Amino acid sequence: MHMTKAALKDPVWVRYGLTAAALLIIGLFLCLPLFSIFFQALAKGWQAYAEQISNPDTVSAIRLTLLVSAISLPLSVVFGVSAAWAIARFEFPGKGLLTTLIDLPFSVSPVTAGLLFVLLFGANGWFGEWLQAHDVKIIFAVPGIVLATLFITCPFVARELIPLMQEMGSEEEEAALSMGAGPWTMFFKITLPNIKWGLLYGVVLCNARAMGEFGAVSVVSGHIAGLTNTLPLHVEATYNEYNAVGAFAGASLLTVLAVVTLVVKSFLEWKQQNNRKRTEATDAAHAAKP
Repeated sequence: MHMTKAALKDPVWVRYGLTAAALLIIGLFLCLPLFSIFFQALAKGWQAYAEQISNPDTVSAIRLTLLVSAISLPLSVVFGVSAAWAIARFEFPGKGLLTTLIDLPFSVSPVTAGLLFVLLFGANGWFGEWLQAHDVKIIFAVPGIVLATLFITCPFVARELIPLMQEMGSEEEEAALSMGAGPWTMFFKITLPNIKWGLLYGVVLCNARAMGEFGAVSVVSGHIAGLTNTLPLHVEATYNEYNAVGAFAGASLLTVLAVVTLVVKSFLEWKQQNNRKRTEATDAAHAAKP
């Protein structure tokens, strides 16, 4: 016995009730905190807000955040594309282990990751004596912050590209190679155009995480104001100094970054879906030809 469409519909009160509950939760746990951040940041007016944003420690934190992101993002992209290429295109011993290790930063606490780098490169760490003898500073310096950020962000690009490249297959690349195309020509003419939206999606997520990372960076930075404080650390330090306007002014910058990331993320998801639909339509058209 088949049920009619009318019988499968939820009652009106259920639909409106669930919608109201969802809107209430979004309002309380998303919109209200966002409004509160900007309200607190502007509590003493635009002039006080501008003074806090232009504060030397805030400017230094912004510069360091941008520097760390500028270093870690290209390295994460290179690693992600290389790992996705190897996993999606080749069979080799340890492939399953590599796939598992890529997911490791998702399962390890960022604070634990920071402690790991302290264990390796700290003054009493495994390489600490050698680093001190050669006057190389990693912990409580920019290199340590970059390493911690890299550890946290390296899976994002790879995790976006691996399923995409596996679904894409290697037929077009093999055809290009059979026609005499070199590896780099094949990559830039065939592979990159096919993965560009997934790559951009991973880059956006990676950049957002790099700029907003707190736990691992907090452990390795040393919290030196004006030197090793990234913007999230600066927000915490400023709030602990009872400078609410300064803390929320810094938080407002991170909030703007989050909103921009969300908008770009939604746009890239839409482009990916459209690209997938066009590919499926093209494949179906080719399959329908006699």
